[in-house]
Amino acid sequence: MKLGENMKIIRNILLATTCLAVTACGNTLDRLGSIGEAPKLESEKSPTRQADYQPVKNWPTPVEPVADNKAANSLWQPGARSFFKDQRAARVGDILTVTVNIADSATLDNSTTNSRTAAQNLATPQIFGIQNKVAKSLTTQAVPGDLLDLTSSSNNNGTGAIGRKETIVTQVAASITQVLPNGNLVIKGTQQVRVNFELREITVEGVIRPEDIAADNTIGSQQIAEARITYGGKGTVSDVQQPRMGEQLIDILSPF
Repeated sequence: MKLGENMKIIRNILLATTCLAVTACGNTLDRLGSIGEAPKLESEKSPTRQADYQPVKNWPTPVEPVADNKAANSLWQPGARSFFKDQRAARVGDILTVTVNIADSATLDNSTTNSRTAAQNLATPQIFGIQNKVAKSLTTQAVPGDLLDLTSSSNNNGTGAIGRKETIVTQVAASITQVLPNGNLVIKGTQQVRVNFELREITVEGVIRPEDIAADNTIGSQQIAEARITYGGKGTVSDVQQPRMGEQLIDILSPF
């Protein structure tokens, strides 16, 4: 490896270490400033004004506009809960309840066995008399009929197992942030719960169909397209479970 390449690798390692140190320093200052205090709840924010908010673009829409079905000489709207107005969320800013019910489990068990045996024997009894000259040039007595003999064998056994189980059951209120051209709704909701010195946060976002919203203004998480559901937290327990920054750096850079 050339000297220039070595210097480039060292420089990248130093940059990564510096970034981790700055991040760790910022987290340390925040932790020092909140000693003896519970984690603070974030203030209410409009989802459309957050730094990571991005409107949904290029979403598939019908080629022809959806017709508005209206019955002649009728004051009743199909799907309406009330006589005059449907109470379900339909406009930007309206709120609906998302029922998160995730019970996923996966079990994988693989086994592989590989065995191979090979044998090769090369004999040259007669090659225009050359075999005699070759035999005489060797210090030991050579037999032309047993010029080359190769044998090989290999065995490989592999087993692997993966077991995973996830269960999340909760309800989160979400608001409509965008109405797409085909009538589908983009929603996002965040819920923070603080118990003693531990802060738990769950976020739900995705795209739903208005007709999937139930009469009680709720919708299941399995009916959300492009669903993004995150569940995490911060606080004393989460801090203890998180490896130190130096340990994470060593784990990433260690080749063993």
